[in-house]
Amino acid sequence: MQLIDVQEHVVLNLLGAVMDRNEFIQKTIQLAVENVKSGRGGPFAAMVVKNGEIIATGTNQVTSILDPTAHAEVVAIRRACQSLGHFELTGCEIYCSCEPCPMCLGAIYWSRPEQVFYAATAAAAADAGFDDSFIKEQICLPYAQQKLSIAQLVHPEAATPFEAWKAKPDKIVY
Repeated sequence: MQLIDVQEHVVLNLLGAVMDRNEFIQKTIQLAVENVKSGRGGPFAAMVVKNGEIIATGTNQVTSILDPTAHAEVVAIRRACQSLGHFELTGCEIYCSCEPCPMCLGAIYWSRPEQVFYAATAAAAADAGFDDSFIKEQICLPYAQQKLSIAQLVHPEAATPFEAWKAKPDKIVY
């Protein structure tokens, strides 16, 4: 794990005002606290920043919109992509109030940001009742050894969607 003293890293926003990474992570932490107080969801927030400008924010909305994928990072990534008009966050930084869970880390990798910063550790989240260590352990195991039953249904047309994708001349590769 790489530790960075956020006070040593300063970026300029588009107005020329100095904003450092400590300010971005502090704002993200504040959003997480506000989310708890509002009752909209868990103690998590995320922020997408590009060229020193906040592009989008997101807070955990799992319980308020009844969506187990509505984690702060996923919400922020969706909003940032809509704002930028692109499905990749090239050149962006993502600030998370807590170390990303496995699902969010997958979404972060797919969105291709330049860098990710987080404040609290997964251990701190586990202490508050948000322990994802079981998921981290499970996804490293072969399907046959996982607690959740996961099985392939062999079908002669299983590869057909991929054949259609490969043959599509105007596809947008991602």
